[in-house]
Amino acid sequence: MPEYAEIVDGALMWAQKQAGASDATAIVRLAIDRLAIEFGLRILQIVPGRVSTEVDARLSYDTQASIEKGRYLIAQYEAAGASRERVLIKIASTWEGIRAAEVLEKEGIHCNLTLLFGLHQAVACAEAGVRLISPFVGRILDWHKKASGRDSYPPTEDPGVVSVTTIYNYYKKFDHKTEVMGASFRNLGEIIELAGCDLLTIAPNFLADLQSSTASSPASSTRRARRR
Repeated sequence: MPEYAEIVDGALMWAQKQAGASDATAIVRLAIDRLAIEFGLRILQIVPGRVSTEVDARLSYDTQASIEKGRYLIAQYEAAGASRERVLIKIASTWEGIRAAEVLEKEGIHCNLTLLFGLHQAVACAEAGVRLISPFVGRILDWHKKASGRDSYPPTEDPGVVSVTTIYNYYKKFDHKTEVMGASFRNLGEIIELAGCDLLTIAPNFLADLQSSTASSPASSTRRARRR
């Protein structure tokens, strides 16, 4: 996109200086990390909360490499003047990724565990002291639709909604501090049904739909009652 050309060019120039102009592989690796950080820094200028920066997916089964990458990304943010409290290192919730997050959290580097599809992963994340998880509501639905041959599910029966509700209630029952941020939504009904969750990451088109919607969410009041 032309409006981001300056940021991309700046990341490439920075990477070339760091790696040397002849090492193309190192330049690309450094430039991608730098680009993610540059976008993160700009987002932090707009929003009052946090930004997530993702570890290279190819490191998902390498605990030590994920730890080193998380440390590196946080160091880059802090060198640019950003507080680590406003940055989440996004790591796949493989067994190796959860172990990496456990180490990083003990160092005060907070993590967002992604690619999460069930309670088993969520429990492991909570026991590792992870700050936040991002269960994939829509991708769980996609799998069940393909497996069952069904075209759709009502929101209350949506397998992704059911999974996130189960995780949320489990965390509250056992007083886990890990935050639940539902993600990857396929329709407005999923979002409304999960109102009351700790956090939701919602695409702009769904935000616009919500703004014009008058639908109520009985699920949110039920969830609050369970918490009390």
